[in-house]
Amino acid sequence: MPLPSGGTWPPRNLDPIYQQYALHNAWYVGDSEQLAQAYEGHTGTRPANRPSQYRGGLVGWGARFFWGVPTPAGERRTKLHVPVASDIAAMCSKLLYSEPPSITVKDKAAQERIEELIEQGLQASLLEGSEVGSALGGYYLKAVWDKTIAEKPWLQAIHADAAVPEFRWGRLSAVTFHRLIEQDDRTFIRHLERHEPGYIFNGLYAGEAGALGKQLPLASHSETKVLKPVVETRIKRLSAVYFPNMRPQREWRNMPAGANLGRSDIAGATLGLMDALDETYTSWMRDIRQGKGRIHVPSSYIQNQGPGKGGYFDPDREVYEALDVLGGDQRMELAVTQFAIRVAEHRDTSAELLAAILRATGYSAQSFGLTGEVAVTATEVMAKERQSFTTTATKTVYSKPELATAVEMLLELEAELFGSSVTPERPTITFGDSVSADMLQLATTAELMRRAEAASDETLVRLLHPDWDDSEILAEVDRIAEARPTPVMDPFALPDEMTGPEGEDPETEGEQDGPPEE
Repeated sequence: MPLPSGGTWPPRNLDPIYQQYALHNAWYVGDSEQLAQAYEGHTGTRPANRPSQYRGGLVGWGARFFWGVPTPAGERRTKLHVPVASDIAAMCSKLLYSEPPSITVKDKAAQERIEELIEQGLQASLLEGSEVGSALGGYYLKAVWDKTIAEKPWLQAIHADAAVPEFRWGRLSAVTFHRLIEQDDRTFIRHLERHEPGYIFNGLYAGEAGALGKQLPLASHSETKVLKPVVETRIKRLSAVYFPNMRPQREWRNMPAGANLGRSDIAGATLGLMDALDETYTSWMRDIRQGKGRIHVPSSYIQNQGPGKGGYFDPDREVYEALDVLGGDQRMELAVTQFAIRVAEHRDTSAELLAAILRATGYSAQSFGLTGEVAVTATEVMAKERQSFTTTATKTVYSKPELATAVEMLLELEAELFGSSVTPERPTITFGDSVSADMLQLATTAELMRRAEAASDETLVRLLHPDWDDSEILAEVDRIAEARPTPVMDPFALPDEMTGPEGEDPETEGEQDGPPEE
């Protein structure tokens, strides 16, 4: 299928998906202006009666949120945002890829190339993609190459809101990436890059917001002049892979265009909880702002600065002249107004809302340091953060096959286009633990297994040193065997030839209790 010749962009059937992308992106970025615009629908203010609150659909839904209430005319925006969405996305990325996954193949040359990929930025691409994917529901890795930058191709992370995917039987069959490379008041210049099995198509378009416009020659812009309209990859698969964050996609599961996309960590009711948390913190700060002490002084305390210059109160002045006024001396007293700051109420409400948000996203409060407890050993960490590790393990189920496909695809591409001698092979993916094992616990386990004679030297070495390769492990096993003392013979033990099968004296073998038979 060729590149589009014009029309709306992104395609109209993806409007609900891209509206949700924009909303989730506003929460992820954490900018108050973006949040207000996402819920209010525009940058201006609305009339006080706001009939949009009574409407259905996305407009009515957004207007009923805290961030959907416009700031009244003449007042400054005082809404406060708590960056929970970005914290959750960052934690998701760290739990998945803070330790690089083990990517192994049988071919030695292919293994060396994979290790080179990890050192040159594959882990960084996975960290970036998984963080944004947590907010938007997924991300892509695509193969890119530019010999002016690097001699070999690499994998680049592409965000979900920069792609128009096509699925067949639940698998990605084609995808069109798009990026805005130039924009003025009305003109939007976009670069479209379509990936199909065996081919990559490039196109340049000049249009408007929401409209692709007419197609331009690639040579007409400095960003695309080095690109070819069609690139033959010579491989039978796509040169891009989609990584879903989680599935199923609850919101779009009955929508053909979105049923196969991943689910965001902040989708559904989590948005309402985060909105309520922002409202709670805003109310808390309002109490602090309005709780500032105010002093009310009689007009006789005000020092006149002259006609047209107003007056002021000097709090450091110690002596004032008494005045004969009605009501006596009490009319000369100062009055202080001090409103209460409801700290406990706001703190408890915020803590409960935050706990509900983390439960909805599948993470433990301990992962964010909210319990006030410090886990010392790996066992304690695993116990206190079990929910976080369970969620992470679920996400690896979706990431493992896609990462293996991406690495195998890149090896095939290098063999076809770059003359690589590496034999393409589908790797085995093993995700590392986000928390290093406690050495004392491992040593205790190894000692107990040794006493029970339930494990060999090699098994114990692999247990204590999971990061070692086979050569290092076998060398350590040999050193242990050499250092093990030779067992001392028991001087009172009978020689082997003098004992029976079970250590019995041959002379007594076969004897029975009782008198011999006649």
